Amino acid sequence: MLGLSKGRALSPLAAGVSLALLASGWTLSADAAIFKLTDPNQEVVGRAFYVKSRKEDTLLDIGRQNNMGYDDMRQANQKVDIWVPKAGDDVLVPESFVLPDAPHQGIVLNLAEKRLYFYPSNGREVATFAISVGRDGLNTPLGRFKVTSKVKDPTWTPTAAHHADRAKEGREPLPAVVPAGPDNPLGQFALRTSAPSILIHGTNKPWGLGMEVSRGCIRMYPEGVAQLFPMVSVNEPITIVDQPYKFGWRGNDLYLEVHRDPEGTAASLHDVVPARLAQSPDVNLDWNAVKRAVEGNAGIPQRVGGRQSTADRLYLDMIF
Repeated sequence: MLGLSKGRALSPLAAGVSLALLASGWTLSADAAIFKLTDPNQEVVGRAFYVKSRKEDTLLDIGRQNNMGYDDMRQANQKVDIWVPKAGDDVLVPESFVLPDAPHQGIVLNLAEKRLYFYPSNGREVATFAISVGRDGLNTPLGRFKVTSKVKDPTWTPTAAHHADRAKEGREPLPAVVPAGPDNPLGQFALRTSAPSILIHGTNKPWGLGMEVSRGCIRMYPEGVAQLFPMVSVNEPITIVDQPYKFGWRGNDLYLEVHRDPEGTAASLHDVVPARLAQSPDVNLDWNAVKRAVEGNAGIPQRVGGRQSTADRLYLDMIF
């Protein structure tokens, strides 16, 4: 696993301020984590850290404080009660990521981890945000798209399917158009996309973040979408992938981050590890570490191998 700390991985001054704020009662905002990229092709960023839970906290409270969703917190804290953690429990905030295997341009969405990455055009940083995605049968589509317009204070026009669901549930009918305001499920900001009927938007029900709950749209925390909205331009590229197993290099160390469906069957290890790594003479894979990462499904980068030096290869060639 990547190194852990007792506070957000920041500069020494910022880290001290952050810890002081945490100690004084959770006044940190849920801004996106923004990481400087030392290399445009950098593959692993961030550092997970622990915080102490308070009596009144749920893991969702702590998650929102740190722009983490339900699955982020559940996977990283499998021995902690997500609804009633004990006061003083060490709660892991999994703010470390293997970047998805996709172009480092514009918006990249990985459905498996329910996370949005934004790469500004300067190529020197990446911002990441928790999201919710489409539920089974109403899946968010995969592919390459773009932002077609930006809307502040959007109105919402329920579809026939929304009206039918409402009637089936025995709830009062929805209006033809829901105006902007606290009852609008699109929140204060929306990005229209070239994917049919798919928006990236805020929500008036933020506690569903990090789940498969939408009709295909991408939901964000209100404070998250408020931060992303001014960063994004019309025609910004969008890449949507579904990568439950992400591999990435940090220096000479190889990491695997797993976000598989806990209700499903884990893929075989030889299906998990791509051939470019499994068959490379330059990579020394620890298959037991791969197995532990897949079975643990913790959503945090785990070290599973490293680069094999020329001297090591020559030594093995002499033996075999």
